[in-house]
Amino acid sequence: MKKLWLDIGNTRLKYWITDHEQILEHGAELHLQSPADLLLGLVQHFKRLSIHQVGISSVLDKKNNDRIFKILKRLNVPVIIAKVQAEYAGLICGYDDPTQLGIDRWLQVLAVAKDSTQNYCVISCGTALTIDLAQGQTHLGGFILPNLYLQRDSLIQNTKGIKIPDAAFEALSPGRNTIDAVHHGILLGLLSTIEKVLHDFPAQLILTGGDAPLFAQNLAQFNPVIEPDLLLKGLQHFAARLSEPNTSSVKVSSIE
Repeated sequence: MKKLWLDIGNTRLKYWITDHEQILEHGAELHLQSPADLLLGLVQHFKRLSIHQVGISSVLDKKNNDRIFKILKRLNVPVIIAKVQAEYAGLICGYDDPTQLGIDRWLQVLAVAKDSTQNYCVISCGTALTIDLAQGQTHLGGFILPNLYLQRDSLIQNTKGIKIPDAAFEALSPGRNTIDAVHHGILLGLLSTIEKVLHDFPAQLILTGGDAPLFAQNLAQFNPVIEPDLLLKGLQHFAARLSEPNTSSVKVSSIE
């Protein structure tokens, strides 16, 4: 049974096509603030694949989500819309108001927090760098920081007379020119934050997102695990639980 999984973030639309948990196809595209238009160009491709079910994680507002769901009507299949739950599959949300926690962060924690004796530190290296902590299956909350590129862009926009072209974030030595000083300093700042978090809360470090390998090579002392498809695993786990009894407060819609 082929299934389509959509991860609609602030800047990218990612998708996976799976068949019996095997990934047949995956893609990621910048949606330039118009994810529905991007999806419109993909839906005919999805229809040709004879998709049987769709699972969605979306951080967008109701207006954008409504446009996306309208486009997905063309597939004529059930659609599972992941929503943060106060408690689900044993995972307890750490936010006082669960609706304020990003669905992407919650699904990533849901994917890994299964051992009641293990501490977890889940870091997503995306548009923002998010850090979520879990003690067993109890989510403790987390931290959100601008990622490498947002910090650089902010510095460019707010510092007169300094031109900072793109360069690689690859070293931690003191910069011997402004470009290196900026790039090395930003990377050092984020790594120092992560090290402080892990010093205070020793945990299994799990990294996901495009810059996960860069952070992993600089955090080797914490034995990081890179999970490139962590959100997909969380979304699949969320959907799989729907068939189990006593699963409540889950939004499922059948688009006909």
